[in-house]
Amino acid sequence: MGHISEAAQGTQNVDASGEGTSTQSTSAQDAYPAQQEMSTLRRARSVLAIRPFRRLWAVTYLCSVADWLAMLGLTGLVTKYTNDYLLQNFAFVGVVLTQLLPGLLFAPLGGLLADRFDRRKVMICADVARFALLFSIPIVGSPIWLFVANFLAGSAAMMWIPSKDAAVPNLLRRPDQVETANQLGLFMTYGLAVVSGAGLYSVLTGVQTTLGISPETFGEFGVANAVVFINALLYLASAILIATRIPELSLRNVHPVPASARTEPEPEPAEGAKVGFFAMVRQSFSYIRRTKLVRGLLIGMMGAFAAGGAVIGAAKPYSSSLGGGDSSFGLLFVAVFVGAAGGLAMVPKLARRLPHDRLFGVGIVLAGMALMVVALSPHLAVSLVAAAAVGGCAGAGFLTGVTIIGSQIDDAMRGRINAIYQSLLKIIIFGSTATVPLLIGLVQPRKIDVWGSELTIDGTRPVLLGGGLLAALVGIIAYRQMDSRRSEPILADLRNVIRRRPRRVNGLLIALEGTSTTDTATHAARLADALRTGERKVVLATDPALDDRRLQGLVSGAALTSARAQALAAAAVRADIVERDIRPALDAGAIVVMERFVDSPLAHLSAVAGLDASELEGLADWATARMRPDLTVLLDTDPAHSAAGGEVSGASSAAHHWRVQQLLAEMASSDPQHYVVVDADCTADEVSDRVRTAVQCALAGRVNGLGRKRGKRGAGAAEQEPAETAEEAAESAESAESAAAEPAMAASAEQRGQQNPGREAQETAS
Repeated sequence: MGHISEAAQGTQNVDASGEGTSTQSTSAQDAYPAQQEMSTLRRARSVLAIRPFRRLWAVTYLCSVADWLAMLGLTGLVTKYTNDYLLQNFAFVGVVLTQLLPGLLFAPLGGLLADRFDRRKVMICADVARFALLFSIPIVGSPIWLFVANFLAGSAAMMWIPSKDAAVPNLLRRPDQVETANQLGLFMTYGLAVVSGAGLYSVLTGVQTTLGISPETFGEFGVANAVVFINALLYLASAILIATRIPELSLRNVHPVPASARTEPEPEPAEGAKVGFFAMVRQSFSYIRRTKLVRGLLIGMMGAFAAGGAVIGAAKPYSSSLGGGDSSFGLLFVAVFVGAAGGLAMVPKLARRLPHDRLFGVGIVLAGMALMVVALSPHLAVSLVAAAAVGGCAGAGFLTGVTIIGSQIDDAMRGRINAIYQSLLKIIIFGSTATVPLLIGLVQPRKIDVWGSELTIDGTRPVLLGGGLLAALVGIIAYRQMDSRRSEPILADLRNVIRRRPRRVNGLLIALEGTSTTDTATHAARLADALRTGERKVVLATDPALDDRRLQGLVSGAALTSARAQALAAAAVRADIVERDIRPALDAGAIVVMERFVDSPLAHLSAVAGLDASELEGLADWATARMRPDLTVLLDTDPAHSAAGGEVSGASSAAHHWRVQQLLAEMASSDPQHYVVVDADCTADEVSDRVRTAVQCALAGRVNGLGRKRGKRGAGAAEQEPAETAEEAAESAESAESAAAEPAMAASAEQRGQQNPGREAQETAS
């Protein structure tokens, strides 16, 4: 009896919605996708290698530099418009407020424009408007117009940002690159652009002193006006680049969310009908109300932003309560931002060990707990460590939220959700920052003795403690709303985060192997249909027939005749399927069912061409990044039947199929814990029942949610469930023992020359 086995390396298919449920993988202990094994620098390079995104990144740099330069340049200009000391002190606050206020009022409108109109044209119009408004400020020369124009330019920015954010995923090759793209965007906006903008402002304003130019040369407003003019030209350059160099910004729905992965499909408007603005607003709130992922995301960020506003408003008086002054305030400020940078950098590594929906909720809860430590801290050293932890957890949560929007939200809704996200950020931070000083003032400072040291307890402590409690509670609510793995304990995932060699926690890969492509295709499809009755999302991998055509086209087009060249071509096609389809699905938490993943093609190629099996296994390991299926189902058929079908070109003899089975049996015997063998010499319905039973038994106790959906059975059935589970576990153990023993028996019989092409395959999973 020959046993067809699968050492297929783990892969992942695209579930772009990202709402698929996740299951723990038990066989991918040492395997991680090649993309995920890359360092941060290599991932950034791979994303920047995409020309449209690289150009958009450059445009974002120009606009971000212009934003920071405008804040500094307009502040300098308005102080020259008046000699009133009070107005001069209000200059910076006035500029900041007039830039933030449009975000409170018009951010949702920007999302509507991004979803209704061509995003590229919206961005061009916004940049041209910002250019015209800033260019007019020195010409008009009025402080009132300066604030009005700054407000209108901020309103144009609220049109530009949602369109840019919603367009980014459509410029990438794969949905899993969204996270790296967001990292690059945040680094650009809050890192490189800040330094560039401040440096450019320093150079422009210091040119007179540095070069020894007389103040009369440029006049009183000359340098300040020049700064604003240059600022305006940066926006004009951005508009020109977008109009001429990035036509891809007009693309829509490049990585669509599969209909099967949506919690509730959006109703399609009648053909030719246009959705009005008010209808789009109603759709947005209806989508948020029905979609737990988005609802939890927004709820979680509301709590996080409120806690962030509490930190901003209480930071200065809190540093004084520690017995420090401005230096303590500066250290706390640096600690928060250093921690945030670390959190942003760690998200890709954490996401390999913890699904995004769980990572988001856990990050907010931990940020709240760290903030409570800050509130109770008796010493500056403790406060610095806790403040860095707050920044790290908050940064990780923010990036995870942006990544979820970019990779798991429908393109038709992405602009509006992005706009609501940005609007909540500004509204809540603005409101909490303004409210916190009032709350602090309600508590009179008191001094207490802690371990021989005097500690001041003022209003900052209860405010920060309340902010931490709020963030932690809201994080728990968001976690419960978003968690797609409710049946899996969170502690297992948290332990996985600190493991030195973590397990893959997202998704489950089940491979079906056999000598007959017809049998494996049929039963893979039936198994996927059966598993869809459970709680987990199921994805049937790419049609292998398409891959065969791709491989034949590659081989014939390149005129490949040698066996080694054809093996390399086959590995290239398989690697592309893994990278493009299977890996993203597993990352999204889906159960992936795939036929003939690696073992069957490998065994057939070895039998036909006589290539060394160990060399082919090494090639397969490299092509699939050394990932293996969580379970391989071996369809055991009489080789005479497969030979009669003539399924392998050039090798339809029974001897060939016996050789294939012997190779697959060796693979199965090397890893019997992840293989089950099913007798496939019977009707298709009987084989399907056996495959389904074998999978459920083999995974019983290891993976939840493979059975029927909850709530479908009555109380009597529920009472019998433990006994049934025990029976299944016992059968699973017997199946594993049989699966381990039979391949070895088959290999031994082959070596003794006692092959019997007519003997029946023994059933090992019933």
